[in-house]
Amino acid sequence: MALDRLERRVVDDIADRADELVGLVSDLIRFDTTARAFDDPPREEAALQRRLAGELERHGAEIDLWEAAPEDVELPRMLPHGLRFDGRPQLAARFAGSGGGPSLLLNGHIDVVSPEPRDQWTSDPNVAVVRDGLLYGRGACDMKGGVGAMTFAATALARAGVRLRGDLVVCTTTDEESFGAGGVAAVRRGVRADAAIVAEASGGDVWYACRGSLNPRLVVEGRVGHAGVHQPHWRDGGAVNAIHKTTYLLEGLRRLEEEWRTRGDSTHPHLGPTDCVPTTIAGGDWFVSHPASCVTTLHVAYVPGMADPDGWGSRVEAELERTVATLAAADPWLAEHPPRLEWTFDVPPAEVDPAEPVCTTALAAVADVGWNGRLAGTDFWHDGATFALLAGMPVVCLGPGSMSAAHTVDEHVAVDDLVRCAQALAVAAMRFCGTA
Repeated sequence: MALDRLERRVVDDIADRADELVGLVSDLIRFDTTARAFDDPPREEAALQRRLAGELERHGAEIDLWEAAPEDVELPRMLPHGLRFDGRPQLAARFAGSGGGPSLLLNGHIDVVSPEPRDQWTSDPNVAVVRDGLLYGRGACDMKGGVGAMTFAATALARAGVRLRGDLVVCTTTDEESFGAGGVAAVRRGVRADAAIVAEASGGDVWYACRGSLNPRLVVEGRVGHAGVHQPHWRDGGAVNAIHKTTYLLEGLRRLEEEWRTRGDSTHPHLGPTDCVPTTIAGGDWFVSHPASCVTTLHVAYVPGMADPDGWGSRVEAELERTVATLAAADPWLAEHPPRLEWTFDVPPAEVDPAEPVCTTALAAVADVGWNGRLAGTDFWHDGATFALLAGMPVVCLGPGSMSAAHTVDEHVAVDDLVRCAQALAVAAMRFCGTA
């Protein structure tokens, strides 16, 4: 499908104003919005959100800028209790449609990971620099570039006098990198539409699916004893090395992971299979003592086909519990001293039917602005899964840059990607919402 005259005018205007788009993203990079731990004070999240709100309001959007209360984000399976948002507002900007068309939500998060180690950067991570067609800075790719592109797409439509039939909502959230809490706060505020596009760094691909994740702790009990003294059998009072017992359990979980790679319910055509990755381990108190305990953190990423009927990971939890229990039953010590899986938080997977209009529209828009993109998925969770699960919306991702540049030293995004993304999102909005 070729661009019509109105679409071509908007696309050309975005190309002509590429420097303004780069300037907007550069402004966003200057704000310190490093992802927080639970009790960290706010950084410059409010200032950045006000910057975006001013830009969107100047182009005719109705602004809702608010700080969620802790009770607004009570979601025990996903979020810690008592999380506060002082100084970390969420933003929803609505461009009202003329009526009769479906509404579209554009979403992105403003928090970024730490720039450390700063001394390895070629330039200051909070001062955007363009070199050889690439814009460098923390968040350039993940995902202030996407936030800037979707904001610029919305304001380009307003500048061109395009009146959509359906509402266009631009929503920027905090705390995606740390908890996913900003997306929950937005849904609880009533931010929703008939469909959504999240501007994560997909490189022009349209992601229609993502994995969810669980992060349990595997706790194994041993028995302390002198490492330099030959130990009798544990039934005769000898030491039991908790690290050895943990190694046995992890090997069993590795075999489960191999099974997951071949099972239909734990695989997906556009995602990695369900897997279980040990990420931290702590055991022992002294270098010449057998460790009396060992605690291992696991990252378990699971595909949509393994979610329970409510969209969460309880089925995966149950399978892991059964596996650990079976392994423990085969080891005399562990049978009498059962290991524990301590469950923390669960972030849900998401998947939309590729035939959904938001998906087909996004794919066509990408092609028509000359961006090489395909239908794909992403192995990591994003805020779109929250909108899909809690608000019942079909959600896809389409954004600038490659995730291979995210969370890295010298994070960057191609300026051409920023332009193509803004163009594709503007065209997708016109086609999905309809024009008056």
